[in-house]
Amino acid sequence: MFQALFNSLSGMFSFSRSLDTVSNNVSNMNTPGFRGSDAFFTNLEGGYGSRIAGEDMRTNPGDLRETENPTDLAVNGNGYFVLRDPDGNLHYTRAGQFRFNADSLLVDSVNGFSVMGLDASGNLVEIDLDTYRNIPAVGTSLVRISGNIAPSSTTTNINAVTVYDAAGASRVLSVKFTNNTSVTPGSFLVTVSDSDGKAVGTGEVRFRTDGTPLVGYSNINVVLQGPGGAQTIQVDFGTPGTLTGMTSLSGTTSSVTAKVTDGHGILAVNGIQFDEKGVMQLTYSETEKRSGPQVALATFPNESALHLEGGRLISGATVQQRDIGRPGDTGFGRITGFSLEMSNVDLTREFADMIVIQRGYQASSRVMTVSNEMIEQLYNSTRGG
Repeated sequence: MFQALFNSLSGMFSFSRSLDTVSNNVSNMNTPGFRGSDAFFTNLEGGYGSRIAGEDMRTNPGDLRETENPTDLAVNGNGYFVLRDPDGNLHYTRAGQFRFNADSLLVDSVNGFSVMGLDASGNLVEIDLDTYRNIPAVGTSLVRISGNIAPSSTTTNINAVTVYDAAGASRVLSVKFTNNTSVTPGSFLVTVSDSDGKAVGTGEVRFRTDGTPLVGYSNINVVLQGPGGAQTIQVDFGTPGTLTGMTSLSGTTSSVTAKVTDGHGILAVNGIQFDEKGVMQLTYSETEKRSGPQVALATFPNESALHLEGGRLISGATVQQRDIGRPGDTGFGRITGFSLEMSNVDLTREFADMIVIQRGYQASSRVMTVSNEMIEQLYNSTRGG
């Protein structure tokens, strides 16, 4: 009877601790990246009751929730983000709630630990936005002219052609075509002028009888002088023998346009997002895009034996206990941007566990009550003798 009393007491302690685990799961059901745990009982040898043998972390993924933050990342599949604290210790998390700090480093929004990426050699490095904030100026090298110029037109102009010199400064040019067919059939003289009206390039375009550019007269060069030195820009009138560029067909009006194919000033990044490979994609303009660093992922062969610290971090894993790799590689999940993984706590399951714990606690309490009544009856019978 006395042993039954202690056995029931150990059961009540065990169920109480198990309820602690359930309560922690429920309280963190909205914590991003939280992994629920299950408490496991074990029998004390010799029939001396039970105790909590330990807790195992649940490894099933939580639901993904979309956000409007491009640095909110979720792992779709296996893997944990790798964080490094100021002391150089590594931590791991499924909560991709990240931001760029004042030093342009990608960090965890809650604790400020650096989010680690992988360089080309596979080494862990910080993800630094600073070197990607701007891209240097590129001078224009090619302007394509397209459209039709009527053989009978006297002059045809293209105005406001914006190009960039070697220093990245914008320069506005105009292109003038002057009919020269009275001297040479199919010939137009070309003058390219800057915004001050100064000619920076002259030449001639000639057309064949089929209205397509003639070989040797299908482009001219323009030379700009600037702080970066002399810069040559080719003005292209099209591929000889084709209708892809400029033409001179009779019976139509003149309608020519210029397209600047390259060149820009110093551009600042105006858009950031991460692709499914975890590579940071940066947008500077409609045509200028760059790829940046790639986030690292860590996987663990025995993930269920891990324990969360601070509700979202796994710490203390040795090199032998984890593998580092790139998102999308074999064994590693892919990245979903503008998203956060929520906790994997199932409220229905927690309610069911609470009912089981409550009934177990009640049963243990009842055993204790019965044991106490039997002991009391024994004492009473002794006094009665």
